This record gives sequence, C-alpha cells and structure tokens, in this order.
Amino acid sequence: MSDPNNAVVPAGFASPLERAAIVLLSMGEAPAAAVLRCLSREELLEVTQVMSRISGIKVESVKHSLQNFFDDYREQSGVHGASRSYLKRSLDLALGSDIANSVLNNIYGDAIRPKMARLQWASAKWLAERIGHEHVRMQTVFLAFLPPALAGDVVAALPVEGREVVLLNMARLSEIDRELLQELDELVDRCLESLGLQSASVEGMRQVAEILNRVPRDRARMVETLRAQDAAVMDEIERRMYDFFILSRQTEATLLRIIESVALDQWAVALKGAEPQLREVILRTMPRRQAQAFEDMIRRAGPVPRSRIEQTRQEIMAQVKALADSGEIEVQLFDEAVIE
Repeated sequence: MSDPNNAVVPAGFASPLERAAIVLLSMGEAPAAAVLRCLSREELLEVTQVMSRISGIKVESVKHSLQNFFDDYREQSGVHGASRSYLKRSLDLALGSDIANSVLNNIYGDAIRPKMARLQWASAKWLAERIGHEHVRMQTVFLAFLPPALAGDVVAALPVEGREVVLLNMARLSEIDRELLQELDELVDRCLESLGLQSASVEGMRQVAEILNRVPRDRARMVETLRAQDAAVMDEIERRMYDFFILSRQTEATLLRIIESVALDQWAVALKGAEPQLREVILRTMPRRQAQAFEDMIRRAGPVPRSRIEQTRQEIMAQVKALADSGEIEVQLFDEAVIE
C-alpha cells in the first residue's frame, strides 16, 4: 500500500526542487534545519511539501542530485562577502558612526528586515490586530517592510475606514527617520515575543473533504445536507475533495476517459510544476501520438503564471466531477488499501 501524499521520484526525472529536497533529506536534521532557516516562507513551504511526499528514491536519483549539488558548490569562488559587523567596524573607522549607519542601511535594506522576515509566519489577521492601535505612520512603515503578498492580506484585515489612508501614506514613503525606525524595531520585538501565542490555524475544509472522501456510502446524503446548510462552503469542500493530485491514483480506464474530455493545451498548462508521479501517470496513459504531441507542446511552452495553472487544474477537476456525477467514471478520491 502506498501513501496518497507520497511521490515516487524516478531516476533521472527529478526537478531542481526535488533535487533540493533529496539533498536536504541526505544531510541530516540539524544541517537541513540550518538551510531551511535561510529560505523564504514560500521556498520553505514548497521544498518541505516535496520532502514530505518523496518516497522510494532510487539510488541514481540520489547520486544525480548530490552530484549536481557538489558541481554547483565547486563553481563557487570560496570568497564570501563581509559580515555586517565587519563592515560596520571598518566604516566606523573610515567615515564615522552616523555616515556608516547610513551606508549600511542602503546596503542591507535596514537592520529591521531580518526581524520582519520572521513575521511572515504570523497570520495576517494576527498582525493586523498587533498594529491596529498604532498611529498611521507606524502602520505604514510596518507594512512597507513586509512581503507584498502578506502586506496585502494585513491591509485587508485592517478596519475598512483606515485602509486608504495607510496606502496613501505608503505611496508617499521614501525615507524613514531614525526615531521611527527605532519605534518600529520595538514594535517588531513585541510581535516576535508574542508570536508563539497566536492562535493555531486549522484547515477545516480540507479535513472535512478528507472525511467525506472516506465515507462513500453516506457521502451523497451528507453532501446534500451540508449544501442545504451552506452551499458556498460545500462548493469549496467539493473543490478540495477533487484535488488535482487524485488523478495519480485513478485506474487506466478512468484516466483514459478523463484524457478524452480534456484538451491537450489544458494538460500542458495544468501539468506545469506537477508532481513527477502524476505527470508520469498521465503521460503513460495517453495514446502514444497524443503523448508525443503533448511533450512537443510542453517544450515550446514558456513560463506560466501560477494563477493560470491553478485555474486550469480547477477546470479539469470540474470536468472530472461532472463525469463522476453522470456515472461515466468511478473516481477514487483517496488511496484505499487493496488486497491482491
């Protein structure tokens, strides 16, 4: 029996992200943790998701990944940049403390940025509550140092009447005086001290989707009952039940029917960045000529926005659900144990 969330990495098929995951898994917990601390939130989530799914790694895949890593390592010069403390001491002697601080702020984007980076793990609602009582200038500066995506979510969580004022002040922001930076530093320290006290997030919809996937006898009745209570919530739950990755566990007959219903250009978009296990299953099931045409299309295609990929996957899964609802196919929603 295989884990539904695991992805087998075929030899020679590992992507750069999978190679990174293999290297991290090979180096041990402490060194891997030191590397993970250097990643952005998005990078960390991507690589740890792959790490959690990888299983059955072939020896050739490990050798290939480690060889690439050491090849890249050997290309580095071995000369590393000076630390901030080294530059601070040198510039203090050369220019004086005030000018040195100004120069270093330009080089490093202010000393506050590393602290702010740690706040990317906090929820937007929690951060909005922390800065909601601060004056507009402080809210503006705080948001200016956050990653744009997180800053946007925090703004959305702020009271409606104050959002435009904050955005207007941010648009006019060019320089920040030392006193305000010091005040910001103190605010960030308070946030970091209480970061561990923020409430935990629970993916309730995903959990309900997983539960419904495992109760086939009563699923239809439960879905209709839930829909009668809240149709919008049930629509989102069903979308999560029909996650794109479940295609990797369907029978060949089911996949053939799905492939017939989905245009080739949709597959070319939807399989961008998909798990190798899923991509290999789809390609193996396609008729030979269609698979060759698909691979040619993939080679010609350039980068695709993540939003378009997600939208295309949702469109495909909507078609899959329609086929299942009409009785044309039987969809296996979770990886169930089988007996030979």
